[in-house]
Order: sequence, then C-alpha cells, then structure tokens
Amino acid sequence: MKFNALFFDFDGVILDSVDVKTEAFAQMFRFYGQEVEKEVVEYHLANGGVSRFEKFCYYYDKLLKIPITDEKLALLGKEFSALVVQKVIDSPFVPGAESCLRSAQKEGIPCYIVSGTPEEEIRIIVSSKNLGHFFKEVHGSPRQKDLIVADILMRKQYKADQCLFIGDALSDYDAAQKNSLRFLGIVKNSEDSPFPVGTAISPKVTVPSISG
Repeated sequence: MKFNALFFDFDGVILDSVDVKTEAFAQMFRFYGQEVEKEVVEYHLANGGVSRFEKFCYYYDKLLKIPITDEKLALLGKEFSALVVQKVIDSPFVPGAESCLRSAQKEGIPCYIVSGTPEEEIRIIVSSKNLGHFFKEVHGSPRQKDLIVADILMRKQYKADQCLFIGDALSDYDAAQKNSLRFLGIVKNSEDSPFPVGTAISPKVTVPSISG
C-alpha cells in the first residue's frame, strides 16, 4: 500500500541525537551528586519524547524536593537548548532515515515531524540541517504528540489506518495508538525494545511500500 502520510519523531528517528540530550541532562544535574544524576538519566531514557519541561518539573519535585518557578523553568530550558542545539544539528542520520525521506518525497507521500522538542527549536534544527523541503509541517511541544497528530488528520482528511508513525519512544507509540495510525518502532537492539510484544520494530528507518 501507499501511505497517505508519514509521521516522524525526530531524535533517534531522523538524527541519531538521543545521546546528546542524555548527556545534557546528566551535565545539568551533576552538581547534585552521582545518585541524582543517575536517576535523572534513567528517567530521561524511560520517558523518551516527553517534553524537557515536564522532566525538569519531575526532577525538581521528586528528586530534589525543591519548588520550581516558571522563571526557573524558563532558565533551565535556555540552558538545555544552549547545550544541545548545535550538537543535534551536527548529529548523523539514523540508518535509513535520509533515504526514506528521499523515497517518500519521490513518491509524493507527505511527511510530518511530531517531536517532543520545543517547536521553535525543532524548526531551527530542521532548517539548519536543510531538511525543511522533506516535510509539509514541523511540530513540537508544548502540544502533546497525540493532539498534533489528531489535528493534522482532521485538517488534511487523511485516513488514519493508511498513515504510519515512525518513532523510538512510548510517547510515539501512544500517539499512534490514540489516533489509530500504523506504527514502526526504531530500536537499535531488539532486546531493548520499549514497545509491547508484537509491535513492528526495526533498527533502521524504513517504509515497506516505498523502500522495496
């Protein structure tokens, strides 16, 4: 079948940039000791695709037991962006991602970014990486992924069961499930899959109908 549309997460799906953000979180909380740093990293990895601001709130509330203000949250966001943006731009493609995008473009299949990264930031990254021509729209937080997908489906009148979401985190899987999209999980090592048993997974980005 030829899909109506393809929805992509970004970190770990288009660019191999997950480790960049893992190190940024570790660096920002290293001051509070090894145990806090370890828990910060573990929570980040277990909650891929979740907004960094939600993670900051969790770290301060549950780990540090320190109240966090909107002003502090904004400062943390700016610090995090300063640590990661250029490194994300410099990250290599996930295997298969670039060829998949080129094939989709050749076949006339519209592609969309649905990321947990702040919207302004993900658009800067996509533009700086010269990827904008591959995507009809680029979306990020603060909107939840399932709501972004639902909005696109409604506006474009795509048939949900003829669309595919490609992601590497449970937040991607959940967005696909809530909107009745097909789903492909990108997992480097199948033994580390975070997805329910039976979920289609691949170590490379591929769409059978356009990849051969």
